[in-house]
Parts: sequence; structure tokens; C-alpha cells
Amino acid sequence: MHYRDYLQQLIYRIINPVVKGMIKVGITPNIITTIGLVLNIVAAAVFIYAGYMEREASFLYVGVGGGVVLFAGLFDMLDGRVARMGNMVSRFGAFYDSVLDRYSELFTLFGIFFYLILQGYVVWAIVAFVALIGSIMVSYVRARAEGLGLECKVGLMQRPERVVLTSLGAIFCGVFGDCRAFDPILILTVPLAVIALLANVTAFVRVAHCYRLLSAQK
Repeated sequence: MHYRDYLQQLIYRIINPVVKGMIKVGITPNIITTIGLVLNIVAAAVFIYAGYMEREASFLYVGVGGGVVLFAGLFDMLDGRVARMGNMVSRFGAFYDSVLDRYSELFTLFGIFFYLILQGYVVWAIVAFVALIGSIMVSYVRARAEGLGLECKVGLMQRPERVVLTSLGAIFCGVFGDCRAFDPILILTVPLAVIALLANVTAFVRVAHCYRLLSAQK
């Protein structure tokens, strides 16, 4: 079993009681998806607010923002699970979820980008922007491939990995904000650099994958 499948099944066992409770009270997948977007907007606002603070004080709010992103990521799993267990799967629901997922990533990474600009980390802000580009292109290539009738889920840096890296980087940046051995901003930005690299590599790997599939159909 692939590590992502194993982790997914483990998380499902944990959240299934919550899912059943949501279904009983009539919470729909689209409501959960919308809540996830709102939480990511809140996280972006926290990052931007942190940008206007003194450097040392800002790290605490970066950590808070990371916690909100991680919590929002839970809703990203809950909506699909509620849809399947509650027999509420729909084509529009899948479409709505995909669209709001893209908005969520845009808001989160923009918030971090803006924080880094305000704090004077221009180079790292560019890295965050490249991570944003890679995140969007990974999803875009898959969407275009599926529009051509191709399955395209290959690559290392898919959405769950991006959310985990971004949120944990921000959380631990806040936790170790008082560190004097090195600049705590590295705890936030190094994971972003990994995303910037691997997400864009993943996008091109998917392009190559689609090329092979389309060439085989000729």
C-alpha cells in the first residue's frame, strides 16, 4: 500500500465518528468545503497581520496562521468523506471542492508571500510566489489532463503534502521564534523552497506523463 493510502485510511478511522455526527445534523459537503476556504482566508489575514508587527513578535502569529491552515486541511478531508458516507456525492460538489481548494492555496500562500515582503525577506517572498505558481500548475495540469480523458495523479508534491509542509513550517516557526542559533524564518521558508521545487517538477512530470499517454493513443 502506498504511504499516502495508508495515512489516508488511518486518518479516516480517526475522523469517521465526526463524519457520522455531521451527517446526522445535516451538514453537507459543500458547507464543509466553504468553511475550509473561510479558515484559509483567516490564516492569510493572520499572516498579513503578522507582517506589520515587529520581527520577533510576528513569529507567534505565523505559528497561529500555520495552525489555522492545518485545521483547515482537516476540512479538506472531511468534505469528501461526508459526501461518500452520506451518499451526497455529486459532480457539482467535486467541481466546487476543486475550485475552492485552489482559492484556499492562493489565499494561504499569498498571505505568507505578503508577510515575507513586509518583513523584508524579498528573496524568500519570491520563493513563496514560485511555490504558489507550482501549486496552481500541479492542479491545472491534472485538470487539463482529465478534460482530455487522461488520469494524471503522478508526482511527489500533491495538495496534502503541500498543506502539511506549509502548515508545519509555519507552526514550528512560531514555536521556535525565540531561537538565536539561526533565523527562525528558515523554518517557514525552507519547506516553501521544497514546495517551490517539487511542485513545479511535479507539474512537468505530469506534462511528460500526459505526452506519453497521448503518444500511445496515436
